[in-house]
Amino acid sequence: MGGTESADELIPEPETIYERTKEEGARRLRRPLLEEVSTALAAGFDIVAGVVVLGLLTSQLEHRFGTHAAHVVGSLGFGIGFVFLILGRGELFTENFLVPIAGLDDRDGDSSWINLLKLWITSPIFNVLGGLVIILILTTHSVLPYGTGTALVQTAQTIHANGVLALFMSAVFAGALITAMTWFVEGQATMMPRVVAGWLAGFILALGNFNHVIVITLELIFGYRFGARFNWAFIAGNFGIAAAGNLVGGIGLVTLNRLTQGKAGSS
Repeated sequence: MGGTESADELIPEPETIYERTKEEGARRLRRPLLEEVSTALAAGFDIVAGVVVLGLLTSQLEHRFGTHAAHVVGSLGFGIGFVFLILGRGELFTENFLVPIAGLDDRDGDSSWINLLKLWITSPIFNVLGGLVIILILTTHSVLPYGTGTALVQTAQTIHANGVLALFMSAVFAGALITAMTWFVEGQATMMPRVVAGWLAGFILALGNFNHVIVITLELIFGYRFGARFNWAFIAGNFGIAAAGNLVGGIGLVTLNRLTQGKAGSS
């Protein structure tokens, strides 16, 4: 019996995940603006850490193992950013799809669509601003080892080479991936499975250069600072494309399905 209970705790039922997610979502929607801003800034810092590790590993390994192998290892390293995100309780824009929408079902709280809209405006702005501050520090001459900038430029140029349709479809998948990650993370009672889920999601995201609105925007800013051949208009334009695609994938493909799954089990 004890072993069965332990297994149920490790792999909770959908209704259990739903209840945990609803409780956390209601908490997020009740927070003051300053707390929303600080968690969004922290998430920007965390993602930049992952991007830096991606650039460092890629630049150090590329000459010895080739571009593709270096990118795989660098993508594994990028997952560190999502580990920091989970351990530090930062919040990306895309993490605020499923969780706060579930919180709207909390009839005992004062959650509202206005609070959700405020959260959706606050989080992407301060995700980017938080990351931008660290990028401006790190792109000062000689702060990062020689060659790191070249690797980050190559990453940014890979994104820039895509057309609008490819960027949008990539963003749909990225939104679905990270929203699914939040379902897995919120459903776990212990930290280790949460960390593993976050690391794997970050690895997949970086491996495919999928168009996550915050991650890719920060990678593009890094590339621009190191001399990539595009301008701020492309960064801003892709921000809009990525945000729209992330919303479609995160809400349309994952949130509605997962919440329906959880509610059905709890009814």
